[in-house]
Amino acid sequence: MGRPRTPAGRARESARRLAAEYPGSPRELCELVHRTPYELLTATILSAQTTDKGVNLVTPALFARYPTPEALAAADLGDVEMIIASTGFFRAKSRSITGMAEALIERFDGDVPHQMEDLVTLPGVGRKTANVVRSVALGEPGFPVDTHVLRLVRRLAITDETDPVRVERVVDTMVSTTERGLLSLRLIRHGRRVCVARRPRCDVCVLADFCPAVGTG
Repeated sequence: MGRPRTPAGRARESARRLAAEYPGSPRELCELVHRTPYELLTATILSAQTTDKGVNLVTPALFARYPTPEALAAADLGDVEMIIASTGFFRAKSRSITGMAEALIERFDGDVPHQMEDLVTLPGVGRKTANVVRSVALGEPGFPVDTHVLRLVRRLAITDETDPVRVERVVDTMVSTTERGLLSLRLIRHGRRVCVARRPRCDVCVLADFCPAVGTG
């Protein structure tokens, strides 16, 4: 197709081209290593203010020791803090993930709930985390908005909103429910590999011919 001229057109064409550039399922595209919704939920809480790579370094030991919500809920807080210390803010994160595990047991029979309104009641869980778990591990629609997604949708002039919730709601109207999570994951990959914050690599970007920010740094 020709160059898209509307925000919705740019969103849909970005989704189409990035799908070819970064093929795969949500599970394959997610860079947080996990086997279950519980593990992804825990890892996503731990990913705040750190890298996925950093989280992946600590979760094998964490999940080996606490493989279920029941085990994590009963964990010694000091032991959890020691395991996840390298992720930063480890005391707050330890309270969040053990509190999350307790809430799963007390209110959801140990299962990760599918509904947004239930997920965001869990300690340490906001809309971004809930959307990650919904779209990657639970097969539900969701458009997680992290710093990479926020930066790219603005560079692409898909929206000029700066609030992540408003960005989510705008993009939700532009792409199908099955594309939302995948588009977010692909924007994240593109933001890490090509449209990097300090020096965007516009010369090798598959979106460059219609991106309004090309050449602006």
